Amino acid sequence: MVKKKTNKKVLTTSEIKEFKALLLEKLNEILNNVNCMEEDALRRTRTDLSNLPFHMADAGTDNFEMENILGLMDSERKLLKEIDDALSRINNGMYGICESNSEPIPKERLRAIPWARYCVACASSYEKSILVRDGSHEVSEYNSLANNENDNDFDKSSDR
Repeated sequence: MVKKKTNKKVLTTSEIKEFKALLLEKLNEILNNVNCMEEDALRRTRTDLSNLPFHMADAGTDNFEMENILGLMDSERKLLKEIDDALSRINNGMYGICESNSEPIPKERLRAIPWARYCVACASSYEKSILVRDGSHEVSEYNSLANNENDNDFDKSSDR
């Protein structure tokens, strides 16, 4: 069984306060963004009830904008959950510890993404596993071209 580390060995009390302040600042920023998006969405639905002539193109634009707002709000909701989880990790003494390998997460990573759950290596592995599971691991056009160029270089060197 792997012994769990606590952030007492990784981060100082002042660093934890710094990261908590960053998380709370981001939390407030997102809540303000969500409130503005909700107000915008409600304002749009109220204008649809007017007696002005209706045009199909306007309806399409309104639907697109509403779907865009809903997508952004969903992304913000997920980020709020990540921030809330990070604040919980601060409270239980596990902040700054990779959830996958129990190693310290570099402070530079935490400054960039204060809600990070994983170190860079584990986050990369996790994202790759999601891509493979979702079937998104297809070779891009760029990778195909790069591989063909490398094959051509190999063919040229073998001709010598």
